[in-house]
Amino acid sequence: MAEASWANSVEAWIRRIDEGEPNRELLLDPVMLDLCGEVRGVRVLDVGCGEGRFSRMLEARGATTFALDPTAGMVAAAKARGTHRTIRAAAERLPIAPSAVGLVVSYITLVDIEGYGEAIAEMARVLAPGGALVLCNSSFVTAASPWVRDEQGRRTYRTIDRYLEERPLHLEWAGISITNWHRPLSAYMQAFLGAGLVLECFLEPVPADKSLRDDPYCEDWFRVPEFVAMRWRKPA
Repeated sequence: MAEASWANSVEAWIRRIDEGEPNRELLLDPVMLDLCGEVRGVRVLDVGCGEGRFSRMLEARGATTFALDPTAGMVAAAKARGTHRTIRAAAERLPIAPSAVGLVVSYITLVDIEGYGEAIAEMARVLAPGGALVLCNSSFVTAASPWVRDEQGRRTYRTIDRYLEERPLHLEWAGISITNWHRPLSAYMQAFLGAGLVLECFLEPVPADKSLRDDPYCEDWFRVPEFVAMRWRKPA
C-alpha cells in the first residue's frame, strides 16, 4: 500500500527535499548523526533511504553505506545523485546476510512500512552482535488533529483520539500523496524488545537553536514532540 503511493510521489518528494525540508535539516539531522556516532569504516544499512540523502551524509563521514528502498524511482534517484550502493527491496525481506552490518538506520520509515514487526526483526537479524539500530519516527501526533487556533490565529491545543488503534492514514502535502500508518508507541517498543534489542537512548528531539522557537513553522517542535529518536543495541 505505502510503496504504491510513494511510487506516484517520487518527483514531488525530491522537489521537497531539494527546496529544503526543515524537519530534517533543522531538527532531526543533528540528532540522527549524533546517535549514529563514529561511522568511519562501519558497514551501514539505510532502510527506506528515499533519494539517498542521509546515506550520502554517512558516506561523507566515512561509512560504507547500503541504501535500500522498495520504490524503484527512489532507488534510481539515489543512484543518479551519487549514492554508491543502492538496493531495491522491502524492509520486511532484507536481502542482506545475517550479522552483516554494524549499523542500521531507519530515518522516518517505520510509518511507511505495513509489516513493521517483520521489518524490525529483519533489521535485528542483519545487525552484527554489538551493532546499533538508530531510528527516528513520527510520535503520537499521527493520532492528533491539526492545531486549534484562537481568534488571532495562535496555536492553542491539539486533540488526540484513537491513539491505541493501529490504522492506515492518507496524507497529502506539497504534491505528495502517500499512505502512512499510525501505531501506539507501545507497539513499536514491543517489536524492538521482541527482536532481542536493548534500548540505549530515547529522545523527543528539540532544536538546539532556541531562536527557532520564534519561527512560526518551528514553534510546533517546542510545544509537542513531533518525533521520537532511539538507539537500540544488539547484544554482543
